[in-house]
Amino acid sequence: KDALIDERFYYEPMLSSHPKADDTTFTFLGKDMQTPIWVSSMTGGTELAGKINRNLARACAEFGMGMGLGSCRSLLDSDEYFSDFDVRSIIGDDLPLYANLGICQLEELIQKKDISKIRRLVGRLRADGLIIHINPMHEWLQPEGDRINQWPIESLEYLLDEVDFPIIVKEVGQGMGPESLRALLHLPLQAIEFAAFGGTNFAKIELLRNSDSQIQLFEPLAQIGHSANQMTDWVNEIVAGDDQVKCKEIIISGGIHNFLDGYYLMEKSTLPAIYGQASSLLKHAKESYEGLRAYLESQRKGLQLSKSFLRVRK
Repeated sequence: KDALIDERFYYEPMLSSHPKADDTTFTFLGKDMQTPIWVSSMTGGTELAGKINRNLARACAEFGMGMGLGSCRSLLDSDEYFSDFDVRSIIGDDLPLYANLGICQLEELIQKKDISKIRRLVGRLRADGLIIHINPMHEWLQPEGDRINQWPIESLEYLLDEVDFPIIVKEVGQGMGPESLRALLHLPLQAIEFAAFGGTNFAKIELLRNSDSQIQLFEPLAQIGHSANQMTDWVNEIVAGDDQVKCKEIIISGGIHNFLDGYYLMEKSTLPAIYGQASSLLKHAKESYEGLRAYLESQRKGLQLSKSFLRVRK
């Protein structure tokens, strides 16, 4: 039986040499990076959060990457877990580091007229800005989930008027359809992160820990979503035909299993893009820094080879 061929690429062995250890600096999120991999938000409430975040921040410093922290909800009213998230001194001042809150926390703080808590959170963490994760299916299927009472786009518009630091918006594993993407692209966001269907799906995870038979009836909803490839195509179509686009960067995540997936989608993207990973990095960061470093070194070398010899079939 013939081996499967990856039809996404043309292989062009005549047109480059093996990559050299040249400077690969590029600007993204307003800062200089060396590797186009984003540490997607995770470890909001795990027991190993401190160790994981420190390993990830150390890797970012070594490889010139950016990092989104897991949910910082617990830090809004308490400093008990602050040290688990306080990694600016490890990642350094020159690389992107973003705090993270859910749309439900944002909505609640808006209702209480307490946006100052968000400013304090970002300031204390010395973060460059804030990620807001939008997760209606996840919250609905969670036994103790919060309820979203206002359209998320309205809460985001309010936040953007109230703060002067950059905002990134992401989903949590099901991605977003074209009209949601269009609405976000019309906002002056720093970036959109896909968190597409195909990676860790938090709606599915909540179903597994929910014994409520009524909630289980909603299981088909956890199977709905959009892939990173679909979302890249939609963003390209929107950008090509819409002069109202204000958001100028994207982080492609969700189902990115290796450097070839990331390279393919970054090359396809009209907007400047990097790709994000969560579970692959988490697996190594939980164990040891050496394992995480070896994994990232292989990804970096794979990206360099791809850039030298592969052309995307757009």
